[in-house]
Amino acid sequence: MRKPEWFKTRSLRNESFHSVNHLIKDLSLHTVCEEANCPNRTECYSHQTATFMILGSHCTRNCTFCNVTKGSPEPVSLEEPASIAKAVSLLHLRHAVITSVTRDDLPDSGANHFARVIRAIRSVDPSVTIEVLIPDVKGEWDHLATILNASPDILNHNIETIARLYTAVRPMADYNRSLALLRQAKIIKPSMVTKSGFMLGLGETKEEVIALMEDLLAQSVDILTIGQYLQPSQEHYPVFAYINPKEFEAYTLLGEKMGFRQVVSSPLTRSSYHAGDFFKSP
Repeated sequence: MRKPEWFKTRSLRNESFHSVNHLIKDLSLHTVCEEANCPNRTECYSHQTATFMILGSHCTRNCTFCNVTKGSPEPVSLEEPASIAKAVSLLHLRHAVITSVTRDDLPDSGANHFARVIRAIRSVDPSVTIEVLIPDVKGEWDHLATILNASPDILNHNIETIARLYTAVRPMADYNRSLALLRQAKIIKPSMVTKSGFMLGLGETKEEVIALMEDLLAQSVDILTIGQYLQPSQEHYPVFAYINPKEFEAYTLLGEKMGFRQVVSSPLTRSSYHAGDFFKSP
């Protein structure tokens, strides 16, 4: 399917874009912006921001919507926490977003590495707000507690799509396990701000979207993001529809009426897109 006019983005490659690009390469870091082929990458880099992806660039799962490389995972870099903290400092970030590939091969699913990254950033600048976008840690809540005990400001875990599509879109994940993680985060740390997001355009119905929003609200999720799915290649799950911006606006109003603390919904919305702005706004 051809992208509609409203989905076309401008490629911004100014001096800041190139400086962020060089910094990431110089420090041997990964960003989900690049690995997932995010449509907002040039804009974010040009505004001197990026979402850091830890624990390597190879994922142990096989989600059919995702552009991140699948395959044998890389060794965990012990230098990575310090390198990310340095990048956060050099970019003068006020809000740092840290995500990762899924590492089912690690005994703790990478939880201790998340904690080390959080603490490394805090040691450089305690005033930086930190958002972690984490995998489901295989439903092992002691590993979730390890991450939460490092005191991130936001715990994000994306539900990604409706329950019916999980076998086709997220065959190694589990819808109810993802919901349980969001619920458990509030049990472990009731004051934790939780966040989740999903994509539209994969063949879901409006009724299924509303049911998904109700499921997330039942887990006391605070912040909700909704964006348009884009097919990374012909080998990935197909786009069934490009959703009109007015429909995204309607979901924003519906989510706010339902009781979410904040709803960010548009075709270009991604979990970390302008995340700091939305977190700090009233």
